[in-house]
Amino acid sequence: MSKEFRELLRKVGSGTHTSKSLSRQEAAQAMRMMLLQEATPAQIGAFMIAHRIRRPTGLELAGMLDAYAELGPQLTPLELVDRDANDDRPVIVLGSPYDGRSRTAPISPCVALILAAAGCAVIMHGGDRMPTKEGLPLVDVWQMLGTNWHDLTLDHVQELLTEVGIGFVYLPKHFPLAQNLVPYREQIGKRPPIATLELIWSPYQGDAHIFTGFVHPPTEKMIRTAMALRGVKRFTTLKGLEGSCDLPCDRTAIIGIGENTFSQLPSDPADEELEQHLEQSFSRLNISPRDYGFTCHDIALTQLNDHPELMLAALADKSAHFQAVIVWNAGFYLWRCGVCPTIEAAIDKTKTMLQQGKIIAKLEQLQGAINSLRVGV
Repeated sequence: MSKEFRELLRKVGSGTHTSKSLSRQEAAQAMRMMLLQEATPAQIGAFMIAHRIRRPTGLELAGMLDAYAELGPQLTPLELVDRDANDDRPVIVLGSPYDGRSRTAPISPCVALILAAAGCAVIMHGGDRMPTKEGLPLVDVWQMLGTNWHDLTLDHVQELLTEVGIGFVYLPKHFPLAQNLVPYREQIGKRPPIATLELIWSPYQGDAHIFTGFVHPPTEKMIRTAMALRGVKRFTTLKGLEGSCDLPCDRTAIIGIGENTFSQLPSDPADEELEQHLEQSFSRLNISPRDYGFTCHDIALTQLNDHPELMLAALADKSAHFQAVIVWNAGFYLWRCGVCPTIEAAIDKTKTMLQQGKIIAKLEQLQGAINSLRVGV
């Protein structure tokens, strides 16, 4: 038993009126001790459920991210001068819930291919089917596209990110310390705060534009706070499908635009200073696909499971419904990432790239590069 961890547990688990938030340093310490298994299983489970009941703060999430940055995998910064002269664009990190999708088809791997074909490097991350939802994980969606990330080393992922513009950090292979905490999700029967942490984690050492999904408004506020404290210069929040960063087609998309261009915050700022910073660095954007001529609907997961070939067909410009959903999403992303000046122009660019075969060519490039690396695996 760790007496040090017990004191942190007592602080967050003392009850409605007596529990206290952890400082950033304490949150980092707690996360570090859980990752390294310095706390006992009983202590880890108790901390997770107590922290969930009390709800983490943005400051605590920033501290937990500090521990992830210290102990987790980190891809090294890219030299982007040869990538279509887009060296001023940061690498894009797409953050979605690790426990996957149970109702709607994931589109973000297709968006990643389109972004990469347009000259933007993209990092995704996740694991296998995971409690409590046990939904379809992104690594399986990539498998449907003929791309297997399971056995690649982190060096391989770095090479793919550099050469192809796409990388996938696979939790069981690249971050076993975090993978070892997955069974607790099933045992406590609820998502722990780590599930929120995963949405905003960036396994990249350089500046990154982080896209993160969310479901509940309080979660978005925590995310904004953590991003500001971590010094993330550019981020985007999306009330996406099932908490992912996929734009919905059946409702208006609620989006947050984060531009932290102001002075760096101290590690533990005063409440007033933090609120002022959050207000200055964030704006709201609501967009409807109907305003851009789209009449498509969200794709049911059952449709993807029954006909996975339709996703490939859409990338090859041969599946109208799947393609419309992909174009709507990619149009927003190409605009937000600075590839196009307007969403309308980004939608047109996406359609043109699909018609010219550039997206299926990017997928084939990725498949070929992975197969070449696998020869030495």
